[in-house]
Amino acid sequence: MSSPCSTLETPPNPELITLAQAHLRDVLTIAFEHIDGEQQAVVVFDTRCELAATLTEAYRLALPNANFIDFDASTPEQVLAAFAPLAAKDLVVLVQSTNFRLEAFRIRVELFKRGLKVIEHPHLGRMQGAEVPIYVDSLAYDPCYYRGVGHALKAKIDSASRGLVDSGAGNVLHFAAPFESAKLNIGDYSQMNNVGGQFPLGEVFTETQDFAAVNGRIRVFVFGDTRYRVNRPSLPITLVIAQSQIIDVIDSTPEFDEMLAMIRADEGGVVWVRELGLGMNRAFSFARTVSDIGTYERMCGIHLSLGMKHGIYAKPNIKRGEGKYHIDVFAITESVQFDDEVVYRNGAWVVSP
Repeated sequence: MSSPCSTLETPPNPELITLAQAHLRDVLTIAFEHIDGEQQAVVVFDTRCELAATLTEAYRLALPNANFIDFDASTPEQVLAAFAPLAAKDLVVLVQSTNFRLEAFRIRVELFKRGLKVIEHPHLGRMQGAEVPIYVDSLAYDPCYYRGVGHALKAKIDSASRGLVDSGAGNVLHFAAPFESAKLNIGDYSQMNNVGGQFPLGEVFTETQDFAAVNGRIRVFVFGDTRYRVNRPSLPITLVIAQSQIIDVIDSTPEFDEMLAMIRADEGGVVWVRELGLGMNRAFSFARTVSDIGTYERMCGIHLSLGMKHGIYAKPNIKRGEGKYHIDVFAITESVQFDDEVVYRNGAWVVSP
């Protein structure tokens, strides 16, 4: 595994390393309850991009007793050997400019099977320049906000009989049925089988129990393109939705049409609207974006998924995980309601813990 570049064009910023270390220390101690020196930790990293190098140095400060493995200077056998001494509740951190591959070994899945805690930072190479400090900001962990607001949103969702997203200019998407039990990605693992996952944190998600109950219009300002990157059209794209399917698109772009055509070609000519995602990460907003769609998914606001695929919820005609696509689109959001209660307005969640 040779490194694609020996020297970074932009070396890590010392101030950003210090800030990242402070944020990661909070994540490690509060969310992961990791005690450096008492519990083992392995950090597998590369330094192919500025952001990966920044996080690696931040982890060296936050985890001085960890075993650091340079992925590009190691064989697959050496990487796997570093995991071997770890016991349940020990920690593995993956700092990846792309996405580490170890042949048939599914890294996060296999580590979770062993009861290990996992922090995964994938696709860091998609975020360069001015996006590096935005990503570092997204690592800040405020437990009162994430846990208080996150659990409050779950309670509202789980008890609601209906909901709506007001996208402005007369565009409202109605959910006229109860929702599936909401899932949390807020750094509270007390009720979860696995500890950790993909970073940054900050999302509550659900979907309707009844696809026929989702109808209306919503305006999209960002979507994930066919390269898994943030695509921001010059004008918002309006989706017309009937029974959880897109039936018309207004002010589309060639790139958006390409994405829809790809879904229709592989999923029976239909584009389903499935996940209702409530992003909570205040480092990302309508104006403050990064290029990686999987990172921007935590944006403080609403996103929906297009395509049949969803790994959590099954429906009568769609098995869990069936389908090929789960592509996020991000809505202009004036407000969000569950039943008659407004839970989001003016760019922020307004529920009380």
